[in-house]
Amino acid sequence: MKEFIETMVKQLVDKPDEVEVKTVESDQSIIFELTVGDGDYGKVIGKRGRNISAIRTLLFAVNAKEGGKRARLEVIDTIEK
Repeated sequence: MKEFIETMVKQLVDKPDEVEVKTVESDQSIIFELTVGDGDYGKVIGKRGRNISAIRTLLFAVNAKEGGKRARLEVIDTIEK
């Protein structure tokens, strides 16, 4: 599943080498934490959140077919304010 997310996101961003997915697993769920390079955060989110929504929909569909724990995808913003 981690490789699936990385492959999709790398096609969207300008800096595919900086795409990283970490897995945090609990008893009932799996959380995939996605970080991207500077300037690529908006490309992953897309206009009105359409890109991230589509990625999450595919993630849920694949996870439902495989069964198991509930999956969630979070995009981590690395820019400090």
